[in-house]
Amino acid sequence: MRNKYNAIKQTYKGLKFDSKKEFHRYLVLEDMLNVKLITDLELHPVYPLMVNGIKIGRYTADFRYKNQSGETIIEDVKSKVTRTRDYMIRKKILATYNPPIIIKEIL
Repeated sequence: MRNKYNAIKQTYKGLKFDSKKEFHRYLVLEDMLNVKLITDLELHPVYPLMVNGIKIGRYTADFRYKNQSGETIIEDVKSKVTRTRDYMIRKKILATYNPPIIIKEIL
């Protein structure tokens, strides 16, 4: 099945991915998890979007994990067409949080 960006959805071990690119990134992260380069790998973590204490929406990342120094990394697999205005606004809102939530884009 294709989504609105013409990406083909993938399923692996009962996990669902929005594109082949996202699925292949998961395989890389799964290998990193297996050799203990990362820990606590999560798929599709959800963050509330808050402005002036009011919830205005939500942001769902592709992946969240901890690197070897214990830092939490949030990743989103992107292409030119999926870096939409809506996504960029959500990314900017999360960057205003204390502490800021910074999204690492995998292009």
